This record gives sequence, structure tokens and C-alpha cells, in this order.
Amino acid sequence: MKFGVVVFPGSNCERDVVYALQNNLGQNVKELWHKDRDISDFEKEDCIILPGGFSYGDYLRCGAIARFSPMMESVIEFASKGGKVIGICNGFQILCESGLLPGVLTRNANRMFICKNTFLKSSISNNIYKIPIAHGEGRYFASEKQLEEIENNSQVIYRYCDDSGELTDYNGALNSIAGIKNKNGNVFGLMPHPERACDLLLGNTDGIAVFEEMLEHKFEIINTY
Repeated sequence: MKFGVVVFPGSNCERDVVYALQNNLGQNVKELWHKDRDISDFEKEDCIILPGGFSYGDYLRCGAIARFSPMMESVIEFASKGGKVIGICNGFQILCESGLLPGVLTRNANRMFICKNTFLKSSISNNIYKIPIAHGEGRYFASEKQLEEIENNSQVIYRYCDDSGELTDYNGALNSIAGIKNKNGNVFGLMPHPERACDLLLGNTDGIAVFEEMLEHKFEIINTY
């Protein structure tokens, strides 16, 4: 498997993702420029990551402009053929804007930018991870029908919890949702930043487990809600 990391104007986490994948997980990584279209060297088994940041300055809405970039046209086609795609924070917002994932990320409940550690409960392994978040529009919202489908299809990958694993009403996110996948299980988005928790120098390596978990389990999950 090899990874492509898309770089948008305003991205600020692409180097973190590249470093984590190369240095902590030993993966082959290639940066992909937002104006390019050619991803013909990526196979279905490979993975493309949309990193966090403020693509196109977050004008209009977070991810609303990036969704129409030339590279995203190729990423959408790649995903439609079964290719694996991961969106982190702003990348999650872009995936929702592009229709690759259901729902939307809205303004934080306190209307302020939040940057701190939070805890996640995994629906893949039932493990609890401490992962940083940094967003101003990170509150997950979906219509009642969408939410019912998401839950019935076991599409929730991570939920916010406390350090003991009890689910929390963090930031007003519906059903404590921190990350979801699509119905086919090849497109995944999460608001927290696992790439910021992948090095002992940072005092936290839980992010390595999150990346490994997604790769090893190939997005197959169990429902723990």
C-alpha cells in the first residue's frame, strides 16, 4: 500500500501526516498538489489522505471550495472505484462537502476555536485513545434520516468519550460522533488529529494505533453504541 497526501492552499497538517506515515508507520508516501489531476499510479488498495488545515482559507464554508479542486475530482472518481480515502479535520469537512460522506461539520457549540486533547472510543477495537483536536467547525450534524442510516449501517468509527470510555456530549456532536465511514467502507473521516499523536517527543503515540487500526481492520467495524 502507498499513500497520497493532498496539499491544498491553506493546508497546515500535510507534513505532519507525511512524517507520521513515513517515520512512524514506515509507509510509502507521495504529496499530491491540489491543481493536479493525475493519480493513475494509485491502485484500489492504496490510500489518499486529505489533511487538516484551512483549505482555500475556509471561505464560504470549510471545504466548500476545495471540494471543486482538480485533485478532488480525481479523488472522488478514485473513491467511486473502491479506492481508500481518509479525511482528517478539514479533510473530513471536504469529504462531507463533496458528498463522499453523509452529514456536515458545523460551528462549535461554544462558537470558539477548540484546541486540546480529547478521548475517542473506537468502534473497531473498543479501545480508548487520547487524540488532539483543533477546529472551529467540528460539531457533526446529520438529518434524522441520515443519522438513522449511519447508525443502522454501523458507519460510526469513533465517538467522543471520557478517559474511562463513557460517551460524552462533546461539542454537541450528534451521538458523540467523531468519525464515520461511507456505506462501502472505503471512505473515512474524523475530526481529531491522529498524526499529532504519533511521536514520543510529543508525549503521545495513540495516533499510531489509530492509523494501524484503520489499516489492519480495513474499515470493518463493530457497533459499540
